Amino acid sequence: MQTWILHIDMDAFFASVEQLDHPEYRGKPLAVGGTSDRSVVSAASYEARRRGVRSAMSVVKARRLCPDILLVSGRMGRYKEVSGQVMDTLREFSPTVEQASVDEAYLDGTGLERLFGPIDEVGRRIKARVHEVTGLTCSVGAAPVRFLAKIASDVNKPDGMFILGPDDMEGFLRQLPVGRVPGVGAKLVEALRRLGVRTCGDVLHKPRDYWEQRLGKYGGVLHDRAGGIDPRGVIPTSEAKSCSAENTFARDTTDREELTRWILAQSERVGADLRAHGYKGRTVTLKVKYADFSQITRSKSLDARTDATALIFETARELLDQLELRRAVRLIGVGVSNFEARTRQISLFEDAPGTAEASSELDLAVDAVRRRFGSRAVTRVDLLSLKKKK
Repeated sequence: MQTWILHIDMDAFFASVEQLDHPEYRGKPLAVGGTSDRSVVSAASYEARRRGVRSAMSVVKARRLCPDILLVSGRMGRYKEVSGQVMDTLREFSPTVEQASVDEAYLDGTGLERLFGPIDEVGRRIKARVHEVTGLTCSVGAAPVRFLAKIASDVNKPDGMFILGPDDMEGFLRQLPVGRVPGVGAKLVEALRRLGVRTCGDVLHKPRDYWEQRLGKYGGVLHDRAGGIDPRGVIPTSEAKSCSAENTFARDTTDREELTRWILAQSERVGADLRAHGYKGRTVTLKVKYADFSQITRSKSLDARTDATALIFETARELLDQLELRRAVRLIGVGVSNFEARTRQISLFEDAPGTAEASSELDLAVDAVRRRFGSRAVTRVDLLSLKKKK
């Protein structure tokens, strides 16, 4: 099985959040960080970057380069809130997510091709889902090793994606400037330049011992990176706490039949993801956002944890039936939480296999067919009209 690591980097994150929350800022050069002459720029919008404004630049210089720049104070609480939404969204795709900073994360993509298709399709789905949840764009890089995934995410910024396959690594590294390798700073770049080294390909002209003698321990690391070696994987910062799926409608609706079909489709996605990652949850949650952007959630705890699509759907439908839809619905979603690992000792006092077991076997059979022939190979009859509308 091919190993894949994805690096997800939000585009101009702080500035993009400000433009999201303040429509009057959109399309204008903007910098976050402070308004006094003694302040420095924490983040700049791409409109400001095109004028030469960069993070860590003094506000005085930013004004000189871009006299019409908008300067706003940072709101770290808001940025952390959106960051949490991004990380929760990434965990919908894989439980192995490592948050590297407030606006970037690594995701273990190994095996996701069985669920979502080729790795480029995985990247597109991640980008679309992050945008759906937050309204923001991100750039995605994928590679067999960690440091190349980070480099790849920067290749087509903003709102881009770059996939570096195993067969392309050698040629890519041969031309890669050493300054692009994470951890190689300006002083080391200058020292390497004096040794005639400008690319990773140049590094490989000398053996590992040579670089260890001149640069110490990092010399060996540099040689490894130039050869595409990085033993570090993705270390999850926390266990997944929930699994959810939601959709925002092109047109607001109060049609219960349509909403029911949507929660069936979402229950299928959630159930398949739980089974793929070996989780079962006890609590099912229905999320509804109305046309006026007000939002409610309703939850129900089951007697036992489950990963069964049918039970998730029936519970979510009960929660929907209890709601009075006096306003049109803009978004609906289904989630499962309160996890435990799937592997466990079966009790001698459990009920004999019956309907629940048969349903679980059906889910597994459907999962197997879709992994082999694609997500559209099997469709529930109730979802046919929904797929036509989509």
